[in-house]
Amino acid sequence: MKQSYKYIIVFIIIILASCSQFERLRRSTDYELKYRKAFEYYHAGDFVRSAQLFDDIVMIFLHNARADSVAFYQAMSYLNQRDFLTASHLFNRFYRDHRQSPFAVEAEFLTGYCYYRQSPRPELDQTNTEEAINAFQLFLIRNPNSEFSDDARTYLAEMRDKLVDKSYLTAVLYYNLGQYRASIIALNNSLEDYPETRHREELMFLLLRSSFLLAENSVPARRLERFQSTVDEYYSFIGEFPTSRYARDAQRMYERADRFVKARGVVEED
Repeated sequence: MKQSYKYIIVFIIIILASCSQFERLRRSTDYELKYRKAFEYYHAGDFVRSAQLFDDIVMIFLHNARADSVAFYQAMSYLNQRDFLTASHLFNRFYRDHRQSPFAVEAEFLTGYCYYRQSPRPELDQTNTEEAINAFQLFLIRNPNSEFSDDARTYLAEMRDKLVDKSYLTAVLYYNLGQYRASIIALNNSLEDYPETRHREELMFLLLRSSFLLAENSVPARRLERFQSTVDEYYSFIGEFPTSRYARDAQRMYERADRFVKARGVVEED
């Protein structure tokens, strides 16, 4: 047990000495040494220390031939810490300032990748998803055949699918809350914005059902118009999905709506 304590104490002393040496290095004005040590820490996988040193010297090397390597590995240090917010800013700035650098294409790709890594699950705000889409689209326009292009296309497709899911979930939420007028608007918007969505059958059925339930719960003066809309939605749905798993429910709603429309039509003729 005493022997174990000795090892722990020695380990703590080594750590403290290392921290002390690093702090002296950070206070140093020997920028060449800082440059070398920053890369040593980076290649050793100590990205926290490499980031701190690159932060210290990036402005010193701003007009130096090594400016692009310092700025690029500064961004990479944050990327490897999974600080995607800081990394996206640094890669974006790198591409703006060093477009002729050998690292420029990779930096542009990694800008989009950092937004991609910040993209949340579909039900949350999708600002970073949209930023990722914009970044990858621009990247592919400028670099259609780069070594990163296939990954960019894969991530781009994934982000587009997430926006489809976001639109779908928003529309379904209004339906589940019983806000049928809002759900009709949201469902129509989702179908218009993403006509090829894999949720199309369900969305069209929910549009039909929202129309039916809105009509059922309407004041008498609005029921004819809204049941007629239900009939129209039924024909749109069944015309596109004649063998749908929702066909039986759709048929029942259609029959109820059609009976009402025909009965009211007879009354109005009389």
